[in-house]
Amino acid sequence: MDFQSKLENLFSEIHDKQNQRNQQIMALISELKPLINDIGDATLIVPLISKYMDIAVKNDDVLVKLASLVYKAANAEQGDESFGLSEEEKKQLMAEFDKLDENTK
Repeated sequence: MDFQSKLENLFSEIHDKQNQRNQQIMALISELKPLINDIGDATLIVPLISKYMDIAVKNDDVLVKLASLVYKAANAEQGDESFGLSEEEKKQLMAEFDKLDENTK
């Protein structure tokens, strides 16, 4: 399998995972909806759903950014140590890595 095919598979996998996660979130909401009988129940359950959705969005964002980096690296000229990234893109990438590092601590 050549690099282009692997890259296409990566993008396809990201897309599939996003769709699967959307279905999981909708299923979770459907399962939890009958459990909400009053405002007290809602104040306990809704934040859990929100947190799950936020994590999913952040994960998707990181996957897309990493896939973009791989795509740029694949299309960069041989021997170009910057991988085709501008200085601003390098700073953004490092900021994302720092955020991930902070989140894992």
